[in-house]
Amino acid sequence: MPLHERSISGTIAVVCFFAVGLVGWLTGLSPYVCSKRALAGAVMGYVGGSLAVKAVNAVLTSALIDHLTKSQEGRASDNKT
Repeated sequence: MPLHERSISGTIAVVCFFAVGLVGWLTGLSPYVCSKRALAGAVMGYVGGSLAVKAVNAVLTSALIDHLTKSQEGRASDNKT
């Protein structure tokens, strides 16, 4: 079963938002600059997380298809003999 892209990417975006916001706050940035950077970090986190989940889903789907194909070939060869 493929992973849910939106929920995982959303979680990554929220974590990135608060992490970048906290770092900006600790370094003494103004709230406006801190919020702009946090929003940019959240967008980048969402896009990056989305691409990563799509890649993982592609690998999982390919592995599942290979496994099912091999098991079907095994069953077909058992029926021939």
